[in-house]
Amino acid sequence: MFEITNSPILSYLIIPVLICLSRIIDVSLGTLRIILVAKGAKLIAPILGFFEVLIWLIAIGQVMQNLTNVTNYLAYATGFAIGNYLGILIEQKLALGIVVVRVITSTDASKLINFLKEENFGVTTIEAEGSAGQVHLIYTVIKRTSLQFVVKQIKNFNPKAFYSVEDIRYVSEGVFPQKTSWWKSRFSSMNGARKGK
Repeated sequence: MFEITNSPILSYLIIPVLICLSRIIDVSLGTLRIILVAKGAKLIAPILGFFEVLIWLIAIGQVMQNLTNVTNYLAYATGFAIGNYLGILIEQKLALGIVVVRVITSTDASKLINFLKEENFGVTTIEAEGSAGQVHLIYTVIKRTSLQFVVKQIKNFNPKAFYSVEDIRYVSEGVFPQKTSWWKSRFSSMNGARKGK
């Protein structure tokens, strides 16, 4: 009778696939944990760390039990690479935290400033001197969930403006738009695009 425990399918397909999946999960969790630690998430980061190490121990245990099987090494490394990529993608989709957006433009920025104020974003403006003359500096501190919307409006109102985005760990106070539903936020971004035309 055929025994699954001695099967080449188990050794060279099933176990390597399980090792790869384990690594994908634990490295994705690890990437998220590191990002959350950097953002000061004291509760979620340790919980993710617990499951990350638990899954890693299972995966490394399988590799150590089958040291002669090169397929396990390749599965382990592949899972690590994919896990890093997926962890970053997940973090981007979650859009955790707060960022500061700096805009530098030499053209009139009043429409952009007024639009951001109408949308209840806190805006600070400064007149400054750039290498090519007078420029407007615009600072706004926003939630990362609003970043795509704000960048879209910068490109809409001032297509040639220079802008930069930087993560912020702590904010004492700020002006942020009230939470809206996904549906309403999509309509609001469409209306914003129309206003700029």
